[in-house]
Amino acid sequence: MWKMLVGFAIFAGVALFILTKAGGDVDMGGEKHEVAPAASAMSAASAASAASAASP
Repeated sequence: MWKMLVGFAIFAGVALFILTKAGGDVDMGGEKHEVAPAASAMSAASAASAASAASP
C-alpha cells in the first residue's frame, strides 16, 4: 500500500513539473468566476446586434 502512495506522489510531482516547464498556466487557486473584458464586450455586441435585428 505504501508503494502505491509513493508512486502517486512521484507521478503527481512529475506531472506538475512537466506542466510548469511546458508553459501551461497551472493555477492551484481554485475555480475562478471572473469574466474576461473581451468576452463581456463580445456578448454586449452580440446582444446589441440581436436587439437591432429584432426591431423593425
